Amino acid sequence: MSEKILIVEDEITLQETLAYNLKRQGYEVETAADGTTALQIARQSHPDLIVLDIMLPGMDGFEVCRLLRQEMSTPILMLTAKDDEIDRVVGLEVGADDYMTKPFSMRELIARIKAMLRRVRMIKEELEKTEPSLFPPGQKLIFDNLIIDTYRHEVRLNDQILIVKPKEYELLLFLAQHRGQVLSREYILERVWGWDYIGDSRTVDVHVRWLREKIESDPANPSRIVTVRGAGYRFEG
Repeated sequence: MSEKILIVEDEITLQETLAYNLKRQGYEVETAADGTTALQIARQSHPDLIVLDIMLPGMDGFEVCRLLRQEMSTPILMLTAKDDEIDRVVGLEVGADDYMTKPFSMRELIARIKAMLRRVRMIKEELEKTEPSLFPPGQKLIFDNLIIDTYRHEVRLNDQILIVKPKEYELLLFLAQHRGQVLSREYILERVWGWDYIGDSRTVDVHVRWLREKIESDPANPSRIVTVRGAGYRFEG
């Protein structure tokens, strides 16, 4: 079954060009020219990836991204005509997974889309290979009052849904898949962010801190995601 991509772009010529090239790559493509329509389509069809322009009529891409992140963990690649670091930072802060500035190379865009979808597939494959005794059937990873629902891409604590960013979800799932194992920051960075990610291991520390604030009863003295001095992190569940 082909992976589905939603293109949200109000410049019709570019929208059609993107759709044409992605269809040639074998993807199923849906399009929207404004934020409201994009939200409706995303909620109905649950695409595997969303290409989202920032400058949209009415509701801008930042708001669309923020709303989507409250409901799903679908990878989002944001596009903008502005070469502005503030826009990039805001886009990532509201939940985007990657960012490209117009004009861009179609070849690079497709390469980034493939890399993002590949990481999603890797997470699913790792889950399937994980020792069954650690994870009950039904696509739910249960650790006392903490539940990771891989079917719905949700994290629940005490039966309350937590708002987690895409990379926070991917990181938590990866750690949970390797429960009890000590994982180095570099290994986590490579497996969760990808070998082509431009950044350092401090990114892992920041995301671990954010996760602890959400799933630990005492973030200052964590019992679920434990720091192993000089080695990395270990998930205790």
